[in-house]
Amino acid sequence: MQTKLETQEMNGVAPNLYERRWSPLLVVISGPSGVGKDTLLQRLKERGFDFAFVVTMTTRPRRESEVDGRDYFFVSHATFTQMIESDELLEYSKVYGDYKGIPKDQVRHAWASGKDVIMRIDVQGAAKIRAIVSNAVTIFLVPDSEEELVRRLTERKTETPDGLTRRIATAREEMKRLCEFDYVVVNPANQVDQAVDTIISIIAAEHCRVERTPTCL
Repeated sequence: MQTKLETQEMNGVAPNLYERRWSPLLVVISGPSGVGKDTLLQRLKERGFDFAFVVTMTTRPRRESEVDGRDYFFVSHATFTQMIESDELLEYSKVYGDYKGIPKDQVRHAWASGKDVIMRIDVQGAAKIRAIVSNAVTIFLVPDSEEELVRRLTERKTETPDGLTRRIATAREEMKRLCEFDYVVVNPANQVDQAVDTIISIIAAEHCRVERTPTCL
């Protein structure tokens, strides 16, 4: 079957590139725990990359460096359960004994901005978003080695020994799902700008696609 562009070329009609309209992307950044998703997003903001960020809701305790409403929305299990029952979440999953999910009102607010929308979610959540939004741009963030991932998880010192062992085992399993994503980006130790440059290039390339179905949420 011929594409619209091929039909135009066969008829001697050049596509009018000046009629192309801006269509925001839904970009999903995922990867195992400890790979540096939060650090990467913060660096994107610091470098002035203009995007709308969807804040994830979670029932896990807030870490010392985290800010409620900026990094996550921290809520009780009872509140999260109520939101599930009220169908207020686009997707949710249980990770390490705590819930994580994307509130629908956050997505609506981000999409209304007209900017590219970025979600930072775990591997389970990314699979659910792909099922809902087929043309979401999915990026899997990885460290430059398994040893580096273990080092990052260990140096966070946010887990009990048993909890750390479980996170490392889960991260190894999540790495096996890399092939489900559109892109893989390496986030080397102490070189976050390298990963940021790659992600900016991916987003720019996606906007240059000749044929892209506008994302609908």
